[in-house]
Amino acid sequence: MGNGYTNHCPECLWSKHVDINPGDREEVCKGLMRPVGVETKGGVPIKIKLQCVACGFDRTAPIVAGDSIEEIQALF
Repeated sequence: MGNGYTNHCPECLWSKHVDINPGDREEVCKGLMRPVGVETKGGVPIKIKLQCVACGFDRTAPIVAGDSIEEIQALF
């Protein structure tokens, strides 16, 4: 579950490949998206880098309140 644009799990940060464009839920792949890193701005993590384990598609998702700090640090 997410807020329409964020559908990753706040505990493990994994997601599902469901969107072609953010929020549309039109992707047919439906593979799991593994967190593989973070994007930073000024040394601060701002986005989670995700990669689909089924098709290899790369996407980022914004880090939101409630996301596991420990999991984000492990990716950093």
